[in-house]
Amino acid sequence: MLIAIATGIGLQQKIRDKAVAFNGHLTISSFDSNISEESLNPISSKQEFYPNFNSVPGVSHIQVVAHKFGVIRTESDFEGMVLKGVGFDYNWSLFEEFLIDGRLPEFDNGNMSSEVLIPEYLAKRLVLNTGDSFQMYFARENIDRPPSIRKFNIVGIYRSGFLELDETYLMGDIRQIQRLNSWESDQIGHFELFISDYDELKEVANAVYQNTPSVLNTETVSEKYASIFEWISIFDKNIYGIIGIMILVAGINMITALLVLILERTQMIGILKALGSRNWNVQRIFLINAAYLILLGLFWGNLIGIGLLVMQQNFGLFPLDPEVYYVTQAPVYLSLSYVLSLNLGTFLICLLMLMIPSMIISRISPVKAMRFE
Repeated sequence: MLIAIATGIGLQQKIRDKAVAFNGHLTISSFDSNISEESLNPISSKQEFYPNFNSVPGVSHIQVVAHKFGVIRTESDFEGMVLKGVGFDYNWSLFEEFLIDGRLPEFDNGNMSSEVLIPEYLAKRLVLNTGDSFQMYFARENIDRPPSIRKFNIVGIYRSGFLELDETYLMGDIRQIQRLNSWESDQIGHFELFISDYDELKEVANAVYQNTPSVLNTETVSEKYASIFEWISIFDKNIYGIIGIMILVAGINMITALLVLILERTQMIGILKALGSRNWNVQRIFLINAAYLILLGLFWGNLIGIGLLVMQQNFGLFPLDPEVYYVTQAPVYLSLSYVLSLNLGTFLICLLMLMIPSMIISRISPVKAMRFE
């Protein structure tokens, strides 16, 4: 049960955090934006809610981004990718754990930068390394004109394990996209917002929508990746199912153990009753003994379960296929609150289940019990 909860919640949070790292919890864009990854309809960054969205509690950060599709060409191969343009206000903290080589790009208010962060997928596909440079071709609005060419320098390589995103984005300066699209310095693709509490996503999204101009739309990360978030929500049902089955199995085992104890001590029960002991007093003896066995089982279960989880957390003993699970190893979520709640709930439910077999003691006759062999 511990492993089911820790890995189930851990996988949910890991996949969710990766989607948030690339898109934020919320995005604010133009209503007439198309469904592709390319930013074709710019909006102005000169908004009342930027750079600080103080009108809605719970919004922790807001940043500007823009997307531009292009083709990277080397001497031997080529690959289509989306350049995600970000500014000096971009929150790189979520990307630090994805960085496997080099460093993060540095953008400031000065000159346009050619530094980019590329995914490991692209680095392997085109045999690129940190410190290398490449050319990227971007189509113009007028298809009769030759494509625009930009040279970028690789300063870092990242791997999120979320292949759908790793195969799509490289990170660069938003001013590159503004120049490619002939935008003004205040024109951007969309805003990305981060909130402090994911459980309040819907409430904050509604508040953000109400506090933005009518020409702008608000979309949550769960809406953008609806199929993925629907899939990970099924984990909750799996967790509840496993907990229910395990408690049922544990309860049946304890009932069997208690019945064996009662059969082994039938003569003792008869003697205690003959000496004047009440049924409840005798029942309590067996329930206390059963409670000791439950606590002993919980101790070893916690020791083994938490031990395996800590080992997985530190050493990654159990890898996963990122094409299926979006992570390279089974993530673990450990919290004292759910560990204590699970132990207390299991103990109480098993003890309550033992009340039924313990009532057999009230039906035992002292005379027959003392003759029982």
